[in-house]
Amino acid sequence: MKCRIVAKKCTAIRKDSAVYVSDYIDLAKKIAELQYENRDHVLLLRGQPCDYRNAHNNTTIKPSIFRGANRNPNNTEMLKRFERLRKAEELLVQHYKDNGDLPRNREVMRRQILRWSILQHYEVCKTPLLDVTHSLRVAASFASDHDGDRGYVFVLGIPNISGAVTTSIENELQVIRLASVCPPQAFRPHIQEGYLLGEYPDIAVFEQKQLYRAHEVDFGRRLIAKFKFCKNPFWQNDNFNFPKIPREALYPVEGDEFFAFSEKLKSSLSCGKWACSV
Repeated sequence: MKCRIVAKKCTAIRKDSAVYVSDYIDLAKKIAELQYENRDHVLLLRGQPCDYRNAHNNTTIKPSIFRGANRNPNNTEMLKRFERLRKAEELLVQHYKDNGDLPRNREVMRRQILRWSILQHYEVCKTPLLDVTHSLRVAASFASDHDGDRGYVFVLGIPNISGAVTTSIENELQVIRLASVCPPQAFRPHIQEGYLLGEYPDIAVFEQKQLYRAHEVDFGRRLIAKFKFCKNPFWQNDNFNFPKIPREALYPVEGDEFFAFSEKLKSSLSCGKWACSV
């Protein structure tokens, strides 16, 4: 039975089950229909292994620093996370100070949102930013990158994007295009066609987070649609050749000069020794 595009409130979409798609082409056609019906928005995608729900049974899509396993992190945990983020920023700035010839040296030292972008994308520590992509194939590949049988793709509606960092005061949103802001030696973001979403103004410290309620830092409130698929038949279509992107291509190590430093940075943070050099 053909699935029709219908107008729904975001809360209804979040409470509903994800729409099943049979294969990659089926999903691509539905995304195309959504974009046509939502022409005032840019559609950004996020692939996940599960449809995570909050206490109200709504789909929840939060930046890593605000996520908890079964509940919202308590104040003690949030303080630790923001302190870890602060230390990671210090190490990153020091790295760029010690290597003055690195591209975008001054930009990284000046702009917190750029530091967060690098730390988030290399999974150095939790940040107030959410990873998304403009590429359907990348999103579906991330959704398939786990041991389970199912994958989920979430579609978020974002105001028009212009330039490297788009700030919408009206929508209280920042959109960062990683290919435009990440230094070229940080190779992975350019492969993944990645974007990051963040609140505006930045939630930079724990005290500022206290001014926001849990639902206000949940990008589930920007959800336009959600889809689910079975991994094996999804990537098999005799008429089209859109294979899953392998993990080594999604997370490239070869040629990514920043990867080695990010691993040392993570190690320094884990052992509590706030010093890192390459």
